[in-house]
Amino acid sequence: MKTEWDYTTLADAYLKRPDYADAAIDAMLSIAGTEKGDCFCDVGAGVAHLTLMLAVRGLDVVAVEPNNAMRANGIKRTGKFANVRWHEGTGEATEQASHAFDMVTFGSSFNVCDRLQALKETARILKPRGWFACMWNHRELDDPIQAQIETIIKDRVSGYGYGTRREDQTAVIDACGLFGPVVHIDSRVMHEQRIEECVEAWRSHATLERQAGAAFGDVVAAIESYLQSLNTPVIQIPYSTNIWVAQLR
Repeated sequence: MKTEWDYTTLADAYLKRPDYADAAIDAMLSIAGTEKGDCFCDVGAGVAHLTLMLAVRGLDVVAVEPNNAMRANGIKRTGKFANVRWHEGTGEATEQASHAFDMVTFGSSFNVCDRLQALKETARILKPRGWFACMWNHRELDDPIQAQIETIIKDRVSGYGYGTRREDQTAVIDACGLFGPVVHIDSRVMHEQRIEECVEAWRSHATLERQAGAAFGDVVAAIESYLQSLNTPVIQIPYSTNIWVAQLR
């Protein structure tokens, strides 16, 4: 499926992305009163980072992903799970039945949707009093290594910014009028990564690729050079998993 942002060339690199914090996912499910066998729709499922975390917790997951290459990787990773089914679709048009799901999740995908339309579509496919959640992993930018990487990027990409993915999502969820009070969950997770895996993950950074344009390769090369200069095979990368959860009115 063709979308405004094409992730085809990033699909393999996305496999090196970190998982969300287990504590944050468990807190989200606790807030929603989730039980094993509940029906979830994971929208913008990508290569199945969130889908897998839901599947291993015994949930019935419909993974919706528009990009063929990303979806192919996700299907491969979840092949042993009978409780996961994959479909082509977007946040604005999931192609799912109305009133079918206990919870609809957006793992690092809500920011690439028309958020108001995605919330309306979420409300359509949720069961009465069902739940919405969107989430991202945010690198802790005050970490010395991450701070240096930020300097490398901003020295080469004028006006670089993270767009809506680092914003508080409460206002946009409240503004649609479809959901009750928003709960924000924040849980820190430390991700250990080999230098080559870290570089590969940067090659999957769609926000950087869009803003850097033709300079993207040079920016990633500069990050790789810096990381190699650390003379260590692995680094510790601190992340914060941020989740916004709300119940359908």
